[in-house]
Amino acid sequence: MNWSIAFEPLLSWPLLAALMIPLALLVVVGLWFRRRGSWLRLTALAALGLALANPVVLDEEREPLKSVVALIVDRSQSQDIGNRTAQTNEAVEGLKEKLARFRQFEVRVVEAGRADAADDRTETRLFSALDGAFRDVSPSRIGGAVMITDGQVHDVPAKPSFHAPLHALISGEENERDRRIRFESAPRFGIVGKPLDMTYRVIDTNGEAGAVEVRVSINGQQVSVQRAFIGQAMPLQITVPSAGRNIVELSIDRVPGELTDTNNRAIALVDGIRENLRVLLVSGEPHAGERTWRNLLKSDASVDLVHFTILRPPEKQDGTPINELSLIAFPTRELFVERINDFDLIIFDRYQHRDVLPLLYYDYIAEYVEKGGALLIAAGPEYAGEQSIANTPLISALPGMPNGDVIEKAFYPRLTELGQRHPVTRGLEGSASEPPHWSRWFRQIGIERPEGEVVMKGADDKPLLLLDRKGEGRVGMFLSDQGWLWARGFEGGGPHVSLYRRIAHWLMKEPELEEERLTAESRGMVLDIRRQTMRDEAGPARVITPSGKTVDVALTKSEPGIFTGSIETKEIGLYQIGNGDLTALAHVGPVNAPEFADVVSTEEVLRPTAEATSGDVRRLAQTGFAGMGSSVTLPNVVPVRGSAEATGRDWIGFRTTDDSVLKSVSRVPLFGGFLGLGLLLLALGAMWYREGR
Repeated sequence: MNWSIAFEPLLSWPLLAALMIPLALLVVVGLWFRRRGSWLRLTALAALGLALANPVVLDEEREPLKSVVALIVDRSQSQDIGNRTAQTNEAVEGLKEKLARFRQFEVRVVEAGRADAADDRTETRLFSALDGAFRDVSPSRIGGAVMITDGQVHDVPAKPSFHAPLHALISGEENERDRRIRFESAPRFGIVGKPLDMTYRVIDTNGEAGAVEVRVSINGQQVSVQRAFIGQAMPLQITVPSAGRNIVELSIDRVPGELTDTNNRAIALVDGIRENLRVLLVSGEPHAGERTWRNLLKSDASVDLVHFTILRPPEKQDGTPINELSLIAFPTRELFVERINDFDLIIFDRYQHRDVLPLLYYDYIAEYVEKGGALLIAAGPEYAGEQSIANTPLISALPGMPNGDVIEKAFYPRLTELGQRHPVTRGLEGSASEPPHWSRWFRQIGIERPEGEVVMKGADDKPLLLLDRKGEGRVGMFLSDQGWLWARGFEGGGPHVSLYRRIAHWLMKEPELEEERLTAESRGMVLDIRRQTMRDEAGPARVITPSGKTVDVALTKSEPGIFTGSIETKEIGLYQIGNGDLTALAHVGPVNAPEFADVVSTEEVLRPTAEATSGDVRRLAQTGFAGMGSSVTLPNVVPVRGSAEATGRDWIGFRTTDDSVLKSVSRVPLFGGFLGLGLLLLALGAMWYREGR
């Protein structure tokens, strides 16, 4: 019951004052001159004033509100070490039981620190969870908070966001030991085939000195073993092996008594970048599409192009001065003997043998292909003639021999069944419709005994585009010189840029264009697997987790030649994926996550914040104090008021609130009804009686 008096005047306060003040002055004058009946007049005036002010007695019924206490439970991966999870679970249940004894507390339990599938953050962010727990609570109702954690919290604020005690109960054991390795500097990019400088450091929490062996692996293959001194920054130089994503891993052995070996590995992701690709383009006699290849290659910033056009054979003599025939002499020996291995790709565009190149040089080109070079033949009618380069020693590198036919008829280039799955032609814009949504061509060169993969067909379903491997190198053959029709926009044109560029980059062994390829990458805590194959089925992928567990993941067809699968993971680290003869590596979660940068339980991180709020930090496992059958020691819970101490030797306190909710109000007017009327008449009658004497 809460009693109080309120006024509900019958007149407004200004009007009431204008009425009562003159009367009060008259009464005061009578009192000053000691007139008879002045006290009765004062009483009557007071009764009239109270009647007009209308005092009301209020009886409020209120329900007291509870203080909100947040119980923040750390479920990060570092809590899985040793018996921390068991300690945490036991502490949570014990605290919930202790807090449940007090009706003045509302307990909110929040589990935080565990990244979900869509979140790749692995920091232990307990204060963000704490702010969320108090988001709908007024500051006066916050009773305090208790965090159950190993102490490795990464979002400790500079200043607490509330004025209530914050306590921390630390899991783990005292004097824990851990050894870890980390990268000090690791560039994100490196040039393929060139050395890349890095630095790393081995750290031991016990302050141990000495040297350890560090194994260096790149893309899962161990490349060296180095000797590193504990606590010192050590240099490391690697050679970037391939374009695209490369995983550099450092690992050290586990030592006795160490908490975990999860942080005994350090990962760096290095994107390999090729130096500009060097392409040699040799064109025969000028034709309508001569500049198509040149313009395409020149537009690619990653390509250095050397282009020669052979306008006339050297034996042709018509008296034209040499200085009017050519800007420079054709450096055949320099290009095809001395520096042939400097080129990543050689293109013959409608070229025919006309004694510009000695026959021996064709043998050099064939040898260049066998040893890993790339050759593209863009064939025209010359390829079917007597001076065809197929009649030279280059024959050993060619995927198809001309049969002498030059087919001149309109046709639509189409993808073969193999071409629908091949990465060079798969998904080519316009290929999904019938006829294809691109223009026709009108000339094709016939061949016999095609080798390699026929990915496009032309007139009468004859081979149009061949891709083949010769030794360690690759050869492509385009059996038409009509691609320029797409470039000129004839009948709407066609995807000549993407097609020509894919052909060139496949020949130069671009990893993304490999027919058989297995890749994996993380999306938060989800591992996505992608299998590129020419086969009809891919089979399941076998995944080895960082802890050594093996999981099979089904791969389903997403498009021709592409099979994909996903698995939601809980472990952070390096995953090994295998499918058939192919293997791949993928790192799930942040590289060198803060969660594992330091896993030794500590009281020092949270102590400044706890002390600033009059809270306390103490360990759950206290040697010599744990109760029988219990692995943790929990402090007692005590309600405290105002600014009283909130911690003691064996207890922690949470503040109670004075806030309440008004449920109902009962009002009784003091001058209402017959009682008020009687009092007023009594006062006025007494005054009248006294004045009448």
